[in-house]
Amino acid sequence: MVNDPPALNIDRLPLILAGPILRHTTPEIVTVWVALRLPARVSLQVHITGDRGSTIDRSIANGSRKTVTVGTSLHIVAVTATNAEGKLLQRGEIYAYDLKFTVAETTSNLAAALSSEEYPSVNISYFHHDLPTFVLPPLDLNRVKIAHGSCRKPHGDGRDALAILDQILAANADTPATRPQQLFLTGDRIYGDDVAAPLLWVATHLGESILGWEEELPVGKWDRPKYLTPKQLPSGKRGEIATRVGGFTAGLGRKRSKVSSHLFGLGEYCAADLMACSPVVWPKHLPSAAQRDCQDTKVAAGWDREVADMQNFIHSLWAVRRAVANTVTYTIFDDHDVSDDWNLNQAWCLRVLGKPLGRRVVSNALLAYSLFQAWGNTPAQFEPGESGYRLFGLLEELIYTRGYDEYIEGEISRYLGLPPRQPESNLPEFRVDGEDLVLARDPQSLTWNYLIDCGGYLAIVCDTRTQR
Repeated sequence: MVNDPPALNIDRLPLILAGPILRHTTPEIVTVWVALRLPARVSLQVHITGDRGSTIDRSIANGSRKTVTVGTSLHIVAVTATNAEGKLLQRGEIYAYDLKFTVAETTSNLAAALSSEEYPSVNISYFHHDLPTFVLPPLDLNRVKIAHGSCRKPHGDGRDALAILDQILAANADTPATRPQQLFLTGDRIYGDDVAAPLLWVATHLGESILGWEEELPVGKWDRPKYLTPKQLPSGKRGEIATRVGGFTAGLGRKRSKVSSHLFGLGEYCAADLMACSPVVWPKHLPSAAQRDCQDTKVAAGWDREVADMQNFIHSLWAVRRAVANTVTYTIFDDHDVSDDWNLNQAWCLRVLGKPLGRRVVSNALLAYSLFQAWGNTPAQFEPGESGYRLFGLLEELIYTRGYDEYIEGEISRYLGLPPRQPESNLPEFRVDGEDLVLARDPQSLTWNYLIDCGGYLAIVCDTRTQR
Protein backbone atom coordinates (compact mmCIF):
# COMPACT_ATOMS: atom_id res chain seq x y z
CA MET A 1 0.00 0.00 0.00
CA VAL A 2 1.29 3.49 -0.90
CA ASN A 3 0.30 6.11 1.67
CA ASP A 4 3.05 8.67 1.11
CA PRO A 5 4.77 9.81 -2.09
CA PRO A 6 8.29 8.50 -2.62
CA ALA A 7 10.74 10.38 -0.41
CA LEU A 8 11.94 13.41 -2.36
CA ASN A 9 15.70 13.53 -2.57
CA ILE A 10 16.18 17.26 -3.10
CA ASP A 11 19.90 16.79 -3.69
CA ARG A 12 19.19 14.73 -6.83
CA LEU A 13 17.14 17.50 -8.42
CA PRO A 14 18.65 20.22 -10.63
CA LEU A 15 19.75 23.43 -8.94
CA ILE A 16 16.84 25.15 -10.73
CA LEU A 17 13.55 23.83 -9.37
CA ALA A 18 11.43 26.12 -11.56
CA GLY A 19 12.09 28.69 -14.23
CA PRO A 20 13.63 30.63 -15.68
CA ILE A 21 10.53 32.68 -16.42
CA LEU A 22 10.88 35.96 -18.30
CA ARG A 23 8.97 38.61 -16.37
CA HIS A 24 8.67 42.42 -16.44
CA THR A 25 10.66 43.55 -19.48
CA THR A 26 10.81 46.93 -21.22
CA PRO A 27 13.39 48.74 -23.35
CA GLU A 28 15.04 49.79 -20.07
CA ILE A 29 15.02 46.61 -17.95
CA VAL A 30 14.81 42.82 -18.25
CA THR A 31 13.60 40.70 -15.32
CA VAL A 32 13.97 36.94 -14.98
CA TRP A 33 12.47 34.85 -12.16
CA VAL A 34 13.89 31.52 -10.97
CA ALA A 35 13.45 29.15 -7.99
CA LEU A 36 16.48 27.21 -6.71
CA ARG A 37 17.09 24.45 -4.18
CA LEU A 38 20.22 26.19 -2.80
CA PRO A 39 20.91 29.84 -1.88
CA ALA A 40 22.88 31.62 -4.58
CA ARG A 41 23.82 34.90 -6.17
CA VAL A 42 22.20 34.93 -9.59
CA SER A 43 23.65 37.04 -12.41
CA LEU A 44 21.68 37.93 -15.54
CA GLN A 45 23.20 38.98 -18.86
CA VAL A 46 21.21 40.12 -21.89
CA HIS A 47 22.82 39.63 -25.32
CA ILE A 48 22.30 40.97 -28.80
CA THR A 49 21.83 38.14 -31.30
CA GLY A 50 22.66 37.81 -34.99
CA ASP A 51 21.47 35.70 -37.90
CA ARG A 52 17.81 35.97 -36.86
CA GLY A 53 18.53 34.92 -33.26
CA SER A 54 20.80 31.98 -34.03
CA THR A 55 24.14 33.51 -32.91
CA ILE A 56 25.08 35.25 -29.67
CA ASP A 57 26.77 38.64 -29.78
CA ARG A 58 27.97 40.96 -27.02
CA SER A 59 26.23 41.54 -23.69
CA ILE A 60 24.34 44.83 -23.46
CA ALA A 61 22.67 44.62 -20.01
CA ASN A 62 23.39 42.86 -16.76
CA GLY A 63 22.34 42.59 -13.14
CA SER A 64 22.68 40.31 -10.14
CA ARG A 65 20.88 39.59 -6.90
CA LYS A 66 20.93 37.11 -4.04
CA THR A 67 18.07 34.68 -3.64
CA VAL A 68 15.47 35.04 -0.90
CA THR A 69 15.30 32.05 1.44
CA VAL A 70 11.76 30.72 1.61
CA GLY A 71 12.75 27.35 3.09
CA THR A 72 15.84 25.23 3.59
CA SER A 73 15.46 23.92 0.01
CA LEU A 74 13.57 26.76 -1.67
CA HIS A 75 15.35 29.97 -2.67
CA ILE A 76 13.73 32.43 -5.06
CA VAL A 77 14.92 35.48 -6.96
CA ALA A 78 13.68 37.88 -9.61
CA VAL A 79 16.85 39.44 -10.99
CA THR A 80 16.75 42.58 -13.14
CA ALA A 81 19.30 43.59 -15.78
CA THR A 82 19.90 47.17 -16.90
CA ASN A 83 22.31 48.91 -19.25
CA ALA A 84 24.96 50.90 -17.38
CA GLU A 85 25.10 53.42 -20.24
CA GLY A 86 21.35 53.89 -20.25
CA LYS A 87 20.95 52.49 -23.76
CA LEU A 88 17.60 51.03 -24.68
CA LEU A 89 16.70 47.65 -26.13
CA GLN A 90 15.40 48.00 -29.68
CA ARG A 91 12.05 46.83 -30.96
CA GLY A 92 12.13 44.30 -33.76
CA GLU A 93 15.37 42.71 -32.49
CA ILE A 94 15.80 39.24 -30.99
CA TYR A 95 17.62 39.24 -27.65
CA ALA A 96 18.96 36.30 -25.66
CA TYR A 97 19.66 36.06 -21.96
CA ASP A 98 21.98 33.93 -19.86
CA LEU A 99 22.17 33.24 -16.13
CA LYS A 100 25.09 32.42 -13.84
CA PHE A 101 24.64 30.88 -10.38
CA THR A 102 27.21 31.30 -7.64
CA VAL A 103 26.64 28.83 -4.80
CA ALA A 104 29.23 29.22 -2.02
CA GLU A 105 32.34 29.80 -4.19
CA THR A 106 31.29 27.72 -7.21
CA THR A 107 29.71 29.28 -10.31
CA SER A 108 27.63 27.30 -12.81
CA ASN A 109 25.97 28.31 -16.06
CA LEU A 110 22.33 27.99 -17.05
CA ALA A 111 22.68 24.62 -18.78
CA ALA A 112 24.37 23.07 -15.74
CA ALA A 113 21.82 24.54 -13.33
CA LEU A 114 18.94 23.10 -15.34
CA SER A 115 20.33 19.57 -15.44
CA SER A 116 21.07 16.76 -13.00
CA GLU A 117 21.71 13.02 -13.12
CA GLU A 118 17.96 12.39 -13.44
CA TYR A 119 17.48 15.26 -15.92
CA PRO A 120 20.67 15.28 -18.02
CA SER A 121 19.26 17.39 -20.87
CA VAL A 122 16.71 20.16 -20.36
CA ASN A 123 15.85 22.29 -23.39
CA ILE A 124 14.48 25.79 -22.85
CA SER A 125 15.66 27.36 -26.12
CA TYR A 126 14.48 27.41 -29.73
CA PHE A 127 18.05 27.81 -31.04
CA HIS A 128 21.23 25.72 -31.09
CA HIS A 129 22.95 28.14 -28.68
CA ASP A 130 20.53 26.82 -25.97
CA LEU A 131 19.71 30.26 -24.54
CA PRO A 132 16.18 31.65 -24.13
CA THR A 133 15.29 34.58 -26.37
CA PHE A 134 12.67 37.32 -26.51
CA VAL A 135 11.46 40.31 -28.51
CA LEU A 136 9.79 43.55 -27.47
CA PRO A 137 6.34 44.52 -28.79
CA PRO A 138 6.39 46.94 -31.74
CA LEU A 139 5.10 50.49 -31.47
CA ASP A 140 2.47 49.81 -34.13
CA LEU A 141 -0.47 48.36 -32.20
CA ASN A 142 -1.68 46.53 -35.30
CA ARG A 143 1.50 44.43 -35.30
CA VAL A 144 1.52 43.50 -31.61
CA LYS A 145 1.31 39.76 -30.89
CA ILE A 146 -0.09 39.04 -27.42
CA ALA A 147 -0.86 35.60 -26.02
CA HIS A 148 -3.58 35.48 -23.38
CA GLY A 149 -4.60 32.78 -20.94
CA SER A 150 -7.18 32.59 -18.20
CA CYS A 151 -7.75 30.04 -15.43
CA ARG A 152 -5.48 26.99 -15.44
CA LYS A 153 -6.77 24.03 -13.46
CA PRO A 154 -4.49 20.97 -13.63
CA HIS A 155 -7.39 18.52 -13.46
CA GLY A 156 -9.66 20.51 -15.76
CA ASP A 157 -11.18 18.84 -18.78
CA GLY A 158 -8.84 18.39 -21.73
CA ARG A 159 -5.20 19.28 -22.27
CA ASP A 160 -3.27 22.24 -20.92
CA ALA A 161 -3.81 24.90 -23.60
CA LEU A 162 -0.79 26.91 -22.44
CA ALA A 163 1.45 24.32 -24.12
CA ILE A 164 0.17 25.57 -27.49
CA LEU A 165 2.26 28.71 -26.98
CA ASP A 166 5.39 26.56 -27.23
CA GLN A 167 4.32 25.32 -30.66
CA ILE A 168 3.67 28.89 -31.85
CA LEU A 169 7.07 30.05 -30.60
CA ALA A 170 8.86 27.07 -32.13
CA ALA A 171 7.41 27.96 -35.54
CA ASN A 172 8.15 31.70 -35.26
CA ALA A 173 11.17 32.04 -32.94
CA ASP A 174 13.43 33.58 -35.61
CA THR A 175 10.82 36.08 -36.84
CA PRO A 176 10.23 39.06 -34.50
CA ALA A 177 7.20 40.21 -36.48
CA THR A 178 5.26 36.99 -35.97
CA ARG A 179 6.40 35.49 -32.64
CA PRO A 180 4.35 36.45 -29.54
CA GLN A 181 5.97 39.29 -27.63
CA GLN A 182 3.98 39.14 -24.41
CA LEU A 183 1.90 36.64 -22.43
CA PHE A 184 -0.85 37.81 -20.08
CA LEU A 185 -2.28 35.24 -17.65
CA THR A 186 -5.32 36.93 -16.14
CA GLY A 187 -7.02 34.01 -14.39
CA ASP A 188 -6.14 31.54 -11.65
CA ARG A 189 -2.52 30.39 -12.02
CA ILE A 190 -3.11 27.77 -9.34
CA TYR A 191 -6.22 26.50 -7.57
CA GLY A 192 -6.17 26.71 -3.79
CA ASP A 193 -9.62 25.26 -3.24
CA ASP A 194 -10.73 22.93 -6.05
CA VAL A 195 -7.59 20.78 -5.87
CA ALA A 196 -7.09 17.28 -7.23
CA ALA A 197 -6.44 14.82 -4.39
CA PRO A 198 -3.22 13.50 -6.02
CA LEU A 199 -1.92 17.06 -6.36
CA LEU A 200 -2.46 17.83 -2.67
CA TRP A 201 -1.00 14.44 -1.74
CA VAL A 202 2.23 15.48 -3.49
CA ALA A 203 2.10 19.16 -2.46
CA THR A 204 1.83 18.42 1.28
CA HIS A 205 5.02 16.35 1.28
CA LEU A 206 6.85 18.53 -1.23
CA GLY A 207 5.95 21.59 0.82
CA GLU A 208 7.42 20.11 3.98
CA SER A 209 10.58 19.08 2.10
CA ILE A 210 11.26 22.52 0.63
CA LEU A 211 10.39 24.45 3.81
CA GLY A 212 12.34 22.17 6.11
CA TRP A 213 9.78 22.48 8.89
CA GLU A 214 6.15 21.55 9.54
CA GLU A 215 3.71 24.42 9.80
CA GLU A 216 1.22 24.26 12.66
CA LEU A 217 -2.14 25.36 11.29
CA PRO A 218 -4.52 27.10 13.73
CA VAL A 219 -7.66 24.94 13.68
CA GLY A 220 -9.02 26.14 17.02
CA LYS A 221 -10.64 29.43 18.00
CA TRP A 222 -8.88 32.65 18.92
CA ASP A 223 -9.41 32.03 22.63
CA ARG A 224 -8.97 28.23 22.42
CA PRO A 225 -5.91 27.54 20.26
CA LYS A 226 -5.46 24.17 18.65
CA TYR A 227 -3.00 23.21 15.95
CA LEU A 228 -2.62 20.50 13.31
CA THR A 229 0.06 20.05 10.65
CA PRO A 230 -0.83 19.71 6.96
CA LYS A 231 0.04 16.00 7.09
CA GLN A 232 -2.63 15.54 9.77
CA LEU A 233 -5.21 16.86 7.29
CA PRO A 234 -4.95 14.39 4.38
CA SER A 235 -6.11 14.93 0.83
CA GLY A 236 -9.75 14.15 0.16
CA LYS A 237 -10.74 14.79 3.79
CA ARG A 238 -10.52 18.56 4.23
CA GLY A 239 -14.03 19.58 3.20
CA GLU A 240 -15.50 19.93 6.68
CA ILE A 241 -12.54 21.77 8.21
CA ALA A 242 -12.23 24.11 5.20
CA THR A 243 -15.89 25.06 5.48
CA ARG A 244 -16.60 24.94 9.20
CA VAL A 245 -13.22 25.87 10.71
CA GLY A 246 -11.76 27.98 7.89
CA GLY A 247 -15.06 29.59 6.93
CA PHE A 248 -14.54 29.10 3.18
CA THR A 249 -17.71 29.17 1.13
CA ALA A 250 -16.95 26.95 -1.88
CA GLY A 251 -17.99 23.88 0.13
CA LEU A 252 -21.32 25.22 1.38
CA GLY A 253 -24.44 23.24 0.71
CA ARG A 254 -23.69 19.87 -0.80
CA LYS A 255 -20.38 20.89 -2.33
CA ARG A 256 -17.95 19.70 0.38
CA SER A 257 -16.14 17.61 -2.22
CA LYS A 258 -15.10 20.82 -4.01
CA VAL A 259 -12.83 21.70 -1.07
CA SER A 260 -11.95 18.21 0.16
CA SER A 261 -8.31 18.80 -0.85
CA HIS A 262 -8.05 22.56 -0.15
CA LEU A 263 -4.51 23.93 0.18
CA PHE A 264 -3.84 25.25 3.68
CA GLY A 265 -0.12 25.49 4.44
CA LEU A 266 2.48 27.89 3.12
CA GLY A 267 4.53 24.92 1.92
CA GLU A 268 1.49 23.56 0.06
CA TYR A 269 0.85 26.85 -1.75
CA CYS A 270 4.55 27.15 -2.67
CA ALA A 271 4.59 23.53 -3.82
CA ALA A 272 1.48 24.05 -5.96
CA ASP A 273 3.16 27.05 -7.61
CA LEU A 274 6.28 25.00 -8.35
CA MET A 275 4.18 22.13 -9.69
CA ALA A 276 2.29 24.51 -11.99
CA CYS A 277 5.41 25.43 -13.93
CA SER A 278 8.03 22.70 -13.46
CA PRO A 279 7.94 18.94 -14.15
CA VAL A 280 11.08 18.15 -12.10
CA VAL A 281 9.35 18.54 -8.70
CA TRP A 282 6.71 15.91 -9.52
CA PRO A 283 7.21 12.24 -8.59
CA LYS A 284 8.18 9.95 -11.47
CA HIS A 285 5.04 7.90 -10.83
CA LEU A 286 1.62 8.59 -9.30
CA PRO A 287 0.08 5.43 -7.79
CA SER A 288 -3.35 4.11 -8.69
CA ALA A 289 -6.13 3.80 -6.13
CA ALA A 290 -5.50 0.04 -5.99
CA GLN A 291 -1.85 0.63 -5.14
CA ARG A 292 -3.02 2.88 -2.31
CA ASP A 293 -5.41 0.15 -1.14
CA CYS A 294 -8.45 2.44 -1.47
CA GLN A 295 -11.58 0.45 -0.58
CA ASP A 296 -14.21 3.07 -1.43
CA THR A 297 -15.08 2.51 -5.10
CA LYS A 298 -16.33 6.07 -5.65
CA VAL A 299 -13.22 7.61 -4.08
CA ALA A 300 -11.02 5.17 -6.01
CA ALA A 301 -12.60 6.10 -9.32
CA GLY A 302 -12.13 9.80 -8.58
CA TRP A 303 -8.49 9.28 -7.61
CA ASP A 304 -7.68 7.32 -10.78
CA ARG A 305 -9.42 9.88 -12.96
CA GLU A 306 -7.43 12.71 -11.39
CA VAL A 307 -4.17 10.75 -11.67
CA ALA A 308 -4.79 10.49 -15.41
CA ASP A 309 -5.41 14.26 -15.51
CA MET A 310 -2.18 14.88 -13.62
CA GLN A 311 -0.18 12.69 -15.99
CA ASN A 312 -1.46 14.68 -18.97
CA PHE A 313 -0.67 17.94 -17.18
CA ILE A 314 2.89 16.86 -16.28
CA HIS A 315 3.54 15.63 -19.82
CA SER A 316 3.01 19.12 -21.30
CA LEU A 317 4.84 21.02 -18.54
CA TRP A 318 8.13 20.79 -20.46
CA ALA A 319 6.56 22.78 -23.30
CA VAL A 320 5.02 25.31 -20.90
CA ARG A 321 8.36 25.76 -19.15
CA ARG A 322 10.13 26.56 -22.43
CA ALA A 323 7.37 28.93 -23.57
CA VAL A 324 7.41 31.14 -20.48
CA ALA A 325 11.22 31.26 -20.52
CA ASN A 326 11.01 32.87 -23.98
CA THR A 327 8.01 35.20 -23.63
CA VAL A 328 7.59 38.27 -21.43
CA THR A 329 4.99 37.07 -18.93
CA TYR A 330 2.60 38.99 -16.67
CA THR A 331 0.07 37.56 -14.21
CA ILE A 332 -2.59 38.54 -11.68
CA PHE A 333 -4.44 36.55 -9.07
CA ASP A 334 -8.08 35.53 -9.31
CA ASP A 335 -10.26 34.06 -6.59
CA HIS A 336 -9.10 30.43 -6.82
CA ASP A 337 -5.47 31.47 -6.31
CA VAL A 338 -6.63 31.80 -2.71
CA SER A 339 -10.10 30.24 -2.50
CA ASP A 340 -13.43 30.53 -4.30
CA ASP A 341 -15.37 33.77 -3.69
CA TRP A 342 -12.29 35.39 -2.11
CA ASN A 343 -13.28 38.82 -0.77
CA LEU A 344 -16.58 38.59 -2.65
CA ASN A 345 -18.45 40.70 -0.11
CA GLN A 346 -18.44 41.82 3.51
CA ALA A 347 -20.06 38.60 4.70
CA TRP A 348 -17.25 36.51 3.17
CA CYS A 349 -14.57 38.69 4.76
CA LEU A 350 -16.20 38.47 8.20
CA ARG A 351 -16.71 34.73 7.86
CA VAL A 352 -13.17 33.83 6.69
CA LEU A 353 -10.88 36.57 8.01
CA GLY A 354 -12.62 36.35 11.38
CA LYS A 355 -11.34 32.78 11.86
CA PRO A 356 -7.72 31.82 12.67
CA LEU A 357 -7.48 29.16 9.96
CA GLY A 358 -9.21 31.27 7.32
CA ARG A 359 -6.93 34.23 7.96
CA ARG A 360 -3.80 32.05 7.93
CA VAL A 361 -4.73 30.38 4.64
CA VAL A 362 -5.39 33.74 2.94
CA SER A 363 -2.05 35.01 4.24
CA ASN A 364 -0.20 31.89 3.05
CA ALA A 365 -1.76 32.16 -0.41
CA LEU A 366 -0.86 35.84 -0.77
CA LEU A 367 2.66 35.26 0.51
CA ALA A 368 3.19 32.55 -2.10
CA TYR A 369 1.68 34.84 -4.75
CA SER A 370 4.10 37.64 -3.82
CA LEU A 371 7.05 35.26 -4.22
CA PHE A 372 6.01 33.40 -7.34
CA GLN A 373 4.12 36.07 -9.26
CA ALA A 374 4.02 39.63 -7.90
CA TRP A 375 7.81 39.95 -7.65
CA GLY A 376 8.12 39.44 -11.39
CA ASN A 377 5.18 41.72 -12.23
CA THR A 378 6.48 44.72 -10.27
CA PRO A 379 10.13 44.13 -9.32
CA ALA A 380 10.55 47.72 -8.10
CA GLN A 381 8.32 46.93 -5.10
CA PHE A 382 10.87 44.36 -3.93
CA GLU A 383 14.03 46.45 -4.13
CA PRO A 384 15.94 47.24 -0.88
CA GLY A 385 13.98 49.62 1.32
CA GLU A 386 10.63 48.80 -0.29
CA SER A 387 7.72 46.91 1.27
CA GLY A 388 8.38 43.70 -0.65
CA TYR A 389 11.99 43.64 0.53
CA ARG A 390 10.89 44.03 4.15
CA LEU A 391 8.29 41.29 3.65
CA PHE A 392 11.00 38.91 2.47
CA GLY A 393 13.08 39.81 5.51
CA LEU A 394 10.28 38.43 7.66
CA LEU A 395 10.68 35.10 5.87
CA GLU A 396 14.18 34.84 7.35
CA GLU A 397 12.61 35.12 10.82
CA LEU A 398 9.99 32.54 9.88
CA ILE A 399 12.74 30.06 8.95
CA TYR A 400 14.70 30.85 12.11
CA THR A 401 11.72 30.27 14.41
CA ARG A 402 10.52 27.31 12.27
CA GLY A 403 6.99 28.65 12.30
CA TYR A 404 4.73 31.59 12.94
CA ASP A 405 4.54 33.63 16.11
CA GLU A 406 2.11 36.48 16.75
CA TYR A 407 4.56 39.22 15.71
CA ILE A 408 5.70 37.55 12.47
CA GLU A 409 2.15 36.66 11.48
CA GLY A 410 0.96 40.21 12.14
CA GLU A 411 3.79 41.84 10.19
CA ILE A 412 3.42 39.49 7.21
CA SER A 413 -0.32 40.19 7.16
CA ARG A 414 0.35 43.92 7.25
CA TYR A 415 2.65 43.92 4.23
CA LEU A 416 0.30 41.61 2.33
CA GLY A 417 -2.57 44.06 2.86
CA LEU A 418 -4.73 41.96 5.19
CA PRO A 419 -6.87 44.10 7.52
CA PRO A 420 -6.02 44.33 11.23
CA ARG A 421 -8.13 42.34 13.68
CA GLN A 422 -10.48 44.23 15.97
CA PRO A 423 -9.22 43.56 19.51
CA GLU A 424 -12.65 42.86 21.02
CA SER A 425 -14.16 40.62 18.34
CA ASN A 426 -11.12 39.46 16.30
CA LEU A 427 -13.11 40.35 13.17
CA PRO A 428 -11.38 42.22 10.32
CA GLU A 429 -11.40 46.00 10.45
CA PHE A 430 -13.15 48.05 7.78
CA ARG A 431 -12.83 51.73 6.91
CA VAL A 432 -15.24 54.14 5.24
CA ASP A 433 -14.53 54.90 1.57
CA GLY A 434 -17.17 57.35 0.33
CA GLU A 435 -20.45 55.52 0.76
CA ASP A 436 -18.81 52.12 1.07
CA LEU A 437 -16.99 50.06 3.65
CA VAL A 438 -13.70 48.54 2.47
CA LEU A 439 -11.13 46.41 4.26
CA ALA A 440 -8.66 48.49 6.24
CA ARG A 441 -5.20 48.39 4.69
CA ASP A 442 -1.80 49.51 5.97
CA PRO A 443 -0.20 52.25 3.81
CA GLN A 444 2.95 50.09 3.50
CA SER A 445 1.05 47.15 2.02
CA LEU A 446 2.08 45.81 -1.34
CA THR A 447 0.09 47.02 -4.34
CA TRP A 448 -1.17 44.27 -6.61
CA ASN A 449 -2.47 46.32 -9.57
CA TYR A 450 0.08 47.69 -12.03
CA LEU A 451 0.52 49.47 -15.34
CA ILE A 452 2.95 48.62 -18.17
CA ASP A 453 3.95 51.27 -20.69
CA CYS A 454 4.53 49.20 -23.83
CA GLY A 455 5.32 52.18 -26.05
CA GLY A 456 2.40 52.00 -28.44
CA TYR A 457 -0.13 51.06 -25.76
CA LEU A 458 -0.68 50.77 -22.02
CA ALA A 459 -1.44 47.47 -20.32
CA ILE A 460 -3.48 48.11 -17.17
CA VAL A 461 -3.69 45.15 -14.82
CA CYS A 462 -6.42 45.56 -12.21
CA ASP A 463 -6.63 44.12 -8.70
CA THR A 464 -10.29 43.18 -8.50
CA ARG A 465 -9.96 41.03 -5.35
CA THR A 466 -8.38 43.07 -2.57
CA GLN A 467 -9.80 46.38 -3.92
CA ARG A 468 -13.42 45.43 -4.45
